[in-house]
Formats: sequence, structure tokens, C-alpha cells
Amino acid sequence: MSTAPTLSELADDLEHRQMQELGERVVVKSFLYHLAGGERTLGPRPQGKRLLMGEDPRLPPMPEKPTLLDFFRLRLAPTQAHLLQSANLAQKNGLPEKMVLACLLHDIAVVGFIRADHGYWGAQLVEPYVDEEVSWAIRVHQALRFFPDESVGYEYPDLYRTMFGEDYRPEPYIVAEYERARKHRWYMSARMICVNDLYSFDPDVEVELEQFGDIIGRHFRQPPEGLGNDNTPASHMWRTLRRPCNAL
Repeated sequence: MSTAPTLSELADDLEHRQMQELGERVVVKSFLYHLAGGERTLGPRPQGKRLLMGEDPRLPPMPEKPTLLDFFRLRLAPTQAHLLQSANLAQKNGLPEKMVLACLLHDIAVVGFIRADHGYWGAQLVEPYVDEEVSWAIRVHQALRFFPDESVGYEYPDLYRTMFGEDYRPEPYIVAEYERARKHRWYMSARMICVNDLYSFDPDVEVELEQFGDIIGRHFRQPPEGLGNDNTPASHMWRTLRRPCNAL
């Protein structure tokens, strides 16, 4: 009688198949990957093997001049449905197009790059390509989401009590960001991201990325060279998303 493979055996099998796809190339993972596992190490350096540089055959191939839509389709996590549903809600609520775009991109760092300080990373990622108000709102929503605003019916999310505990209190830099944002002329733009942010998803609602194609075309400055190939302060971040396992 055969037994089902263990999770460890499945992981070993997956790694073996991925190594076959890579041929003679070896993937070395970044320090941040190991640090997230509680280890301060770069891991062992493979001997007698060439390290992966360039396109990763395990990932869907990207076009030479990738667009934002290409990154959505080929790199962002399947949980991007959260972004689509949030943007869909903002559109239904009659928000201006650039704020619909802000809702579409507000958690792009979470589903494409990194969780920690995701508002700041996300704003930096899109800043060269969107209106300043949009990138500001994306950055600041990270702080505002922890603080209710009765004037627009925004309450502290119940989900956060489950995720972080009843006794969780935001870090001082988050409190300071919130206090600065309260006095800013674009405060309500960032707050609207929170209002339209969905903390629970409706599995019966399907939103297609194409719904926002025209909005992206009008409000996202797509570089003709392709994201990552242009010379902006964020280009390296798009290159990292495209080729996340480059050795250096």
C-alpha cells in the first residue's frame, strides 16, 4: 500500500524539477529571504556551478519592453484579486479615475515585492509614473488604515484584531505619519484608499484587469522602453521583480 508523499518530499521533488529546468545554473537566495526565516546568512555558496543571472526559466517569460499590465499578469501574486476588487469598488463609488488607479496599486508591494512597509515600497515603485497625489496616497494609506475616521464611516478593521491581536498598537513612526497626514491637503485621497480597501473578499465577484485598461492608459505613464529599462529611481525595483533571483 503506497503512502502519500510528505510535504518535505513534495518540496524536494519540486526543487529537483526546478533545478532540472535551470540546467547548470544555481539559484542563490537573497539575504532578506534568509532573514525572514530568522537566519542571518547568505546560505552556502554552490561550488562548481554557475549562478543564475538573467531570465529565470521557472517564471513566465516577460516581453522585452514590459508594461504594467505585463507585470500584473506575469509577476504579481494571485492575491492581486484584492487590488482588482478594491479598484472595482472605488469605481462603483464614483471616485476620480486617478484614485481608482491608486486603489488598484495600493498594495502592489504586498503582492509583488515585500510586505513590510508596503505603502512606502509601493509608492516608490510607482512614483515616477503616476500623479504625485496617487503615490502620496499609496504611501500614507499604510498609516491611515490603523486609525478610524467617523466622517467617512471608516472603522478599525476587525481583521486586524484577528491578525495582530487586541493589544496591538502601531509603531511610533506610523502614528507620526498619521498625524502629519491629517493636516495634508490630500488626506482624504489616502483615506479613500482605506474606505475602498476590502478586508474580506467576495468569491462571487470576478473583476478582470482589462476593466481598468483605459484608466491605466490615461493615468500611468508607461515608459516606451519598458518598466525596468527606463532610467528612473524606481527602474531597479521593476528589474528585480522581473528577475528576482539574479545572483547580483
